[in-house]
Amino acid sequence: QVQLVESGGGSVQAGGSLRLSCAISGSTVCRYGMSWYRQAPGTEREFVSSIDTADTTNYADSVKGRFTISQDNAKNTVFLQMNNLKPEDTAMYYCKTERPIRLYQGGVYCDAYNLWGQGTQVTVSS
Repeated sequence: QVQLVESGGGSVQAGGSLRLSCAISGSTVCRYGMSWYRQAPGTEREFVSSIDTADTTNYADSVKGRFTISQDNAKNTVFLQMNNLKPEDTAMYYCKTERPIRLYQGGVYCDAYNLWGQGTQVTVSS
């Protein structure tokens, strides 16, 4: 069973940095694109960044130039490096598996997409 576990959240002052990690377990054959989303209290969950299996990345305009997404395939982990954090970045951050381009990989049907982790809290004070 595929599971996602986020870590690395915390409390920092504006201008500080944090590095979030999303460890993917239970998937030794399938490779998925991955995304980060965030949700602040009273708001809808919003897209932050994504990376596909070809390392193509995408960012929300609000984080471009400050956040960097990367992945370590050997460790089955996706990272979100967040620099120059702002109070408006305060939110619960979630990682998510995305539908793979090839649903069959190595003879395995890779259907563990649209899975969410439990989230990690990021709080930025002014």
